[in-house]
Amino acid sequence: MKLRKQVTVCGGAIFCVAVFSLYLMLDRVQHDPARRQNGGNFPRSQISVLQNRIEQLEQLLEENHQIISHIKDSVMELTDTGAVSPSGHLPFRSANGSWVLPFDGRPTFLAVKPQDCQFSVGSHGQADVQMLDVYSLLKFDNLDGGVWKQGFDITYEPEEWDNEPLQVFVVPHSHNDPGWIKTFDKYFTDQTQHILNNMVVKLAEDPRRKFIWSEISFFSKWWETADVHKQEAMRKLILGGQLEIVTGGWVMTDEANVHYFAMIDQLIEGHQWLERNLGVTPRSGWAVDPFGHSATMAYLLKRANLTSMLIQRVHYSIKKHFASTRSLEFMWRQAWDTGSNTDIFCHMMPFYSYDVPHTCGPDPKICCQFDFKRLPGGRINCPWKVPPKPVVEANVAERAHLLLDQYRKKSKLYRSKVLLVPLGDDFRYDKALEWDQQYNNYQKLFDYMNSHPEMHVQAQFGTLSDYFNAVYKAHGVAQGSRPADFPVLSGDFFAYADREDHYWTGYFTSRPFYKSLDRVIESHLRLLRSLIGLKRVIINAAHFLVMKNKEFYRFYQTEPFLETDDRRATQDSLPQRTLIELDPAGPRYLVLFNPIEQERLCVVTALVNTIRVRVLTEDGQTLPVQLSAQWSSASQMSAEVFEATFMVRLPPLGLAVFHLYDSPDSPMTLRSETLLRLSGRGATARATDPLPVRSQQADSQTFYISSQSLTLGFSGTTGLLESIKRKDDPQEVKVQMQFMVYGTRPSKDKSGAYLFLPDGKAKPYNQKEPPVVRVVEGPLFSEVVAHYQHFQQTVRIHNVPGVDGLSIDMSTMVDIRDQTNKELAMRLVTDIQSGDAFYTDLNAFQMQPRRHYLKLPLQANFYPMPSQAYIQDSHHRLTLHTAQSLGVGSLESGQLEVIMDRRLMQDDNRGLGQGLKDNKKTANRFRLLLERRSTGNKMMDSATTSFPSVLSHMTNAVLNHEVLVLPVLPKRRGIPPLQTFTPLKSLLPCDFHLMNLRSIQSQQDPLSPSPYTALILHRLTLDCGLEAQNLGFNCTTTQGQLSVAGLFKNLDLQLLQPMSLTLMHSSTPLANDSTISLDPMEISAFKLKLR
Repeated sequence: MKLRKQVTVCGGAIFCVAVFSLYLMLDRVQHDPARRQNGGNFPRSQISVLQNRIEQLEQLLEENHQIISHIKDSVMELTDTGAVSPSGHLPFRSANGSWVLPFDGRPTFLAVKPQDCQFSVGSHGQADVQMLDVYSLLKFDNLDGGVWKQGFDITYEPEEWDNEPLQVFVVPHSHNDPGWIKTFDKYFTDQTQHILNNMVVKLAEDPRRKFIWSEISFFSKWWETADVHKQEAMRKLILGGQLEIVTGGWVMTDEANVHYFAMIDQLIEGHQWLERNLGVTPRSGWAVDPFGHSATMAYLLKRANLTSMLIQRVHYSIKKHFASTRSLEFMWRQAWDTGSNTDIFCHMMPFYSYDVPHTCGPDPKICCQFDFKRLPGGRINCPWKVPPKPVVEANVAERAHLLLDQYRKKSKLYRSKVLLVPLGDDFRYDKALEWDQQYNNYQKLFDYMNSHPEMHVQAQFGTLSDYFNAVYKAHGVAQGSRPADFPVLSGDFFAYADREDHYWTGYFTSRPFYKSLDRVIESHLRLLRSLIGLKRVIINAAHFLVMKNKEFYRFYQTEPFLETDDRRATQDSLPQRTLIELDPAGPRYLVLFNPIEQERLCVVTALVNTIRVRVLTEDGQTLPVQLSAQWSSASQMSAEVFEATFMVRLPPLGLAVFHLYDSPDSPMTLRSETLLRLSGRGATARATDPLPVRSQQADSQTFYISSQSLTLGFSGTTGLLESIKRKDDPQEVKVQMQFMVYGTRPSKDKSGAYLFLPDGKAKPYNQKEPPVVRVVEGPLFSEVVAHYQHFQQTVRIHNVPGVDGLSIDMSTMVDIRDQTNKELAMRLVTDIQSGDAFYTDLNAFQMQPRRHYLKLPLQANFYPMPSQAYIQDSHHRLTLHTAQSLGVGSLESGQLEVIMDRRLMQDDNRGLGQGLKDNKKTANRFRLLLERRSTGNKMMDSATTSFPSVLSHMTNAVLNHEVLVLPVLPKRRGIPPLQTFTPLKSLLPCDFHLMNLRSIQSQQDPLSPSPYTALILHRLTLDCGLEAQNLGFNCTTTQGQLSVAGLFKNLDLQLLQPMSLTLMHSSTPLANDSTISLDPMEISAFKLKLR
């Protein structure tokens, strides 16, 4: 009764404050002198101000309504359970078995403006070519096309070029992988430095010679070792147009598995280096080696102010279709674009490869004869058994006509009489001899062609931009503009097959350990720019920021103040948690960093050496703690190490301080209840006294765990998830988890690092012994852990309000190192009526609708999943969020299937020369989110676009940006006073993602930052058709408006300048108090000067 009174009084007080705030607001509106002038005759501007005030007032009313509703729900929840603690303490377990937690006195609201929901349901720009339609249209029948095996016979009339001669641009290039079969440094030492050294000499010999270069990681390393004369010679070649830097990224990025943060970051890194050292700005994109192409890359290049781009690795059937319709050049538009704002001109190469035999024309047997590195006597030859011949006066006419025939046939696939002919391959031009062989022989061919007008051809060496400029000029349009009648395309180019049924869908999962590590590093890197000693940088920054008296800050390199909670012994080991040793003599301190831009209500776990633990906030409030065992095996727990889990509220992008005490009397510290479900061999749990464990014989009956938001059902036999029931939904949804195994086919072509070539449908994972299943329940979390021989599956729910409690936390520890040619998959089988449709993300930037096609082989129906995939029907959406890129498919209605790891004993004949035998014990982490469609809101997704809800966006953020736990080390001199650090002065709208905040390099000193900072923001698009939930923080939207000046605490904004995405192109600075505006889906960059 006492508790009920306390809660009611608390709720009433907040209600009174809310009403009083509203009264003051009304009073202010009523008495504003501006409203009373002119005897009530309002000027137009005053009416506008009044309308804004009324809108603000409506929003305040809505927010207050939500706060009151939240209080009412909380009070009702407590009274409904008949919740009276026998001891008067919280938390405790009520009569119906649910846990009652201390009332969170911080009610929250969700205030998404209706206008901010419109984009997801509005009409989007129409494309002439939609890739989903192309997939539906094609037969994928792989007919033999003759000399162009994957295409068709190309014919032409000799007089076609009489009025407009063919312009040919031969573009020499060398593709340099920054680490593949050799390491980055070994490649540089053995090959790349010689390519660049020869380039300086050989291009200077003849001003007609041209070359393109892409990878700035290698170029910058060469520049650092080159003397000033070589640097000057290289700069002269670039400024003179003989050498073009294409794309200009640090690397030629993968486009399937990579997160858009990393895609942008490497592009900024390359462009910043070019700006500082060479003063050049790339204009054309060159991507010949990513295995499939993403629409995200087209968007990023456009926003970096590039005007044109080239792609190569596209499914051979799609290339054939585009060639037959002369659609190999198109304007690539984002599916969500409402106009043509995102259009970028794209050239698709038509043939099998970017090597010389597949770039001059359709017949590789002929084209190989014009790769003069393969002249007899060299180390490589032509597989078609006809070698190149040196060009001499006696054969130049015959050679020129043979080559021109290929050029003409290739040009028939395009809409202009301008032809691009790349001339290169991997790590080409590393010997001076090859420069002479290629350039001298081709120059003789060009001279002959150009001196014979009857051939109607103008051939020359060129750069990529030389080619694109000629295309624009031929069509009479400005650079980057759409030539008349060129098609507009939207969609992407996954999955890639280079021949037969050889789909490159295996590499979506290959080496998942490193895919996971990548994401962890990216999260740290997002706000703290340093790769060397990254955690040391974080520790030192956090140390300074949480000190109450910053003038007492001292940095001792040998005596760190903070440490990190997880440590990796080596780069290829799993993180180990730090043990916090509590001592009755005094407290230990824990600093927690929240890397996301919204306030966070979540549970945090720390390892402690005692069960007598008490956790206090900075202002002395005792927090509820759930104490659990640390398990060394399925049924063996530690007697010295325990897990203390507690609920925290953390400021956005902020640091909070918590105190941990060794305290024997702590009624708010409760022990988990643990049950071991064992098979019938008389096995029992070896339980240590501090945390007793019950064990029971496993049976086939479904068993359940619950939280305030969710109830999960589990199979009594497998210990794996069977169903999900949301508290507010009367319907239980079947979500059955199964583990499956793929083998590889017995023929000569087998799965490898790149290719997925399964031996048929997956078979259920089987082991002789039934699993040991551990069920842990408590006030803050409950979990089920199923121990199998090759994986350990943990399914956990958090009993906290908000984002953290609305989804299911899943972790799969995978270890298949004793397997041979096996791939482990996790399959979710549901009763959601999804048909053949499912959705995967492209680079965590946008969602791409997919279809499962029966006409395609099984391996063709897998796609990259960098951050999420979902299935849906008119009632529910089930989203699997992932903390690492993996391959995903939906092979039947209601299913999602993820490949967890692959162990393959052989090479797949794509150049790597090795299988996948370096598997590691890997922790794959997920969040599973079940959402219900609003009543009367049926599925509104168009055929080409789909968007996550605000809850889904936030779920992905908390999964990929975990709270960073930083224990304060004990000090002999004592710990100085510490306090919470809150950097934001105002809330960021919850449809804004602070993508990056990075210092801009100094133009003078590359090792020191300039006084400028780059702020990169992404405006998320929200699907509001899914039921809104209490997110645990105040969520508002502002129609894309943001005041940057009011964003950061204790910092004065002195410059606000819109920039291109990679900071190379600047617009006019805005007034410092300006409100910036972002359209949905857009990423915008700004240069700031903060003091």
